[in-house]
Amino acid sequence: MSFVLVQVIVGGLLLGAVYALFSSGLTLVWGMMNIVNFAHGDFVMLGMYVAYVVYTLLGGGPILGAPLATLVLATVGVVVYFALIRDIMKGPMLAQILGTFGLALLLRYSVFWWFGANFLSMPPDIVGGTYAFAGLRIEASRLLAGVVALLVTLGLHLLLTRTSLGSKMLAVAEDQTAAQLMGIRPDTMQAIAWAIAAGATGLAGALIANFFYIVPTVGETLGIVAFVTVSLGGFGSVPGALVAGLLIGMIESLSGYLIGAIYKDIVVYVLFLLFLWFRPQGLMGKT
Repeated sequence: MSFVLVQVIVGGLLLGAVYALFSSGLTLVWGMMNIVNFAHGDFVMLGMYVAYVVYTLLGGGPILGAPLATLVLATVGVVVYFALIRDIMKGPMLAQILGTFGLALLLRYSVFWWFGANFLSMPPDIVGGTYAFAGLRIEASRLLAGVVALLVTLGLHLLLTRTSLGSKMLAVAEDQTAAQLMGIRPDTMQAIAWAIAAGATGLAGALIANFFYIVPTVGETLGIVAFVTVSLGGFGSVPGALVAGLLIGMIESLSGYLIGAIYKDIVVYVLFLLFLWFRPQGLMGKT
């Protein structure tokens, strides 16, 4: 196997880790509340713009931009929950779909109004140059994004499965009435879930902004990636989202290198549909 091919695979895995990070928020919200957030990709877009604003106004790189994007989007998540989600949860599925889709349009066109439709980007050397290791050359920005995203996604899984907070969130997901009888407040747990999910998108957006184009419509592309990742991994499964994100990132990179960049999405979606034909619940979803 040539060094170039190995480098392509490594680059795909690093990008896939970022896919897994922002997809884990989508799967968390679905697993806890059975709500599909169509504004999820636009949350990632907001995180990218927060990082861009931090750089242009304060001259700060990802060390400053990533925590601020996480905090800002976590706050947005809590506000969205109390202002919108808590009410539309009581309605039919159509209300949830239209409500989150309307939120996506509101966020997208608000950014259009404020920043315009021009493509923006961060300086290529904002994180560092390129690292050479064992014959491979990896951009520092992609390495940082992939490693941080992988660690945070694993940390999110441990939070949900190994902590008291995770147990309370699981209890609310299983039976809200029983959770209330145990002294758990469903509103609080669901708001925390939205804060975690939105914060993950903010962090992912700030990380990917260092090497990805920034434009208000980027949320559409990333939103589709998130839905494919979650569907492939299994709705409600963070480990499934992690595995699926890594697979999608690797397949994208390999198909772009071997076939052509314009065909990489076609390859991903065809393989995705073929897989769901045989296993509709996804890699780690429940039957």
